[in-house]
Amino acid sequence: MSKPPIIPDTTAAGIAVDPRTLERVIPESRRPDGTVRKQIKIRPGFTPQEDVRRFRGTRQAQMDATALPKGHIIGWAPPSQAAAAPASKAALSKAQKKNEKRKEKRKEKREETQVKDNWEDDDEGEAEGGSPALSASAGKAEEGAHTPETPNWAAAPDAKGTKEGTKKDTGAEGLADKLEKLEVR
Repeated sequence: MSKPPIIPDTTAAGIAVDPRTLERVIPESRRPDGTVRKQIKIRPGFTPQEDVRRFRGTRQAQMDATALPKGHIIGWAPPSQAAAAPASKAALSKAQKKNEKRKEKRKEKREETQVKDNWEDDDEGEAEGGSPALSASAGKAEEGAHTPETPNWAAAPDAKGTKEGTKKDTGAEGLADKLEKLEVR
């Protein structure tokens, strides 16, 4: 004989079988105010109204047991998945094949371009060689484009447009030229 479960299954009415005595009981429980309800024994043969099932005759119960799933067609068996996979590639239309190629290219492109975990390590990635996608994009940069290596001072025009703004720009350009000429060893 097998042992009863430690946490017994309960019915809709809350009746469970006590694992020690194998009697039907309503286990003790705790009220919202913290007090404990006593365990209640249930007489053998008693079935509370919550646990009464709908009456089903023997033929009705037999029909329920042998019923097919909803939407099932008698005599139809689904094809196996292994046989359907190779045939599906040949059955693709021209547009579907084209879309498959596009998906594969996008997938490869995503794998190529990897996002850095730490954006502050930009200089380290370039010193080590960097990723091929980043070096290719840097080589294709336009002359007027603003990049960290070649800042474009003309990219942000002065809002005032006065002569003082142009003097500041020339001073900034001169300072940038001096810094480029200065080599720290």
